[in-house]
Amino acid sequence: MEAYGSEIDRVLITAEEIETRLAELGEAITRDHAGQTLLLIGVLKGAFVVMADLSRHINLPLEFDFMAVSSYGAATKTSGVVRILKDLDHDIEGRDVLIVEDIVDSGLTLNYLLKNLQARRPASLEVAALLRKEGIQEVDIDIRYVGFDIPPEFVVGYGLDYGERFRNLPFVATLKPSAYA
Repeated sequence: MEAYGSEIDRVLITAEEIETRLAELGEAITRDHAGQTLLLIGVLKGAFVVMADLSRHINLPLEFDFMAVSSYGAATKTSGVVRILKDLDHDIEGRDVLIVEDIVDSGLTLNYLLKNLQARRPASLEVAALLRKEGIQEVDIDIRYVGFDIPPEFVVGYGLDYGERFRNLPFVATLKPSAYA
């Protein structure tokens, strides 16, 4: 997008690659959960773009809910301290739940979220993540549906932000050092 052109270093994943991969993930989710009504839980703010686009590729009855958690603040690395800023609106006991994440890096936030939600006794609880950073997971998490594995770099676009900016980019990119100033 032209407005951010001077701040983008390089595009890691194009809009076309994202669309193709989300279609593949949607087909797999549809196949794996045939006959179920899935509750998609989007982790705000970043996952709203991924969840909207992924959901259109899932050919099942779907319901939606959202949580907001914080482990970053304004930083580019997780603090490891997780706070629930917005909890679910609906009870998930006995429900088939798919958490939709934009990115998994250390895994600490997602691990906390999985433990929190598992305690609420869903029938099933799985994860779909657009991005997984390679080599920096601090906890072992089973992410059933992964869009792309990426290097351990800070990325923006497709819901991911830096200082609340860049979420609207249709691709995933790195920023020039000057963008952090």
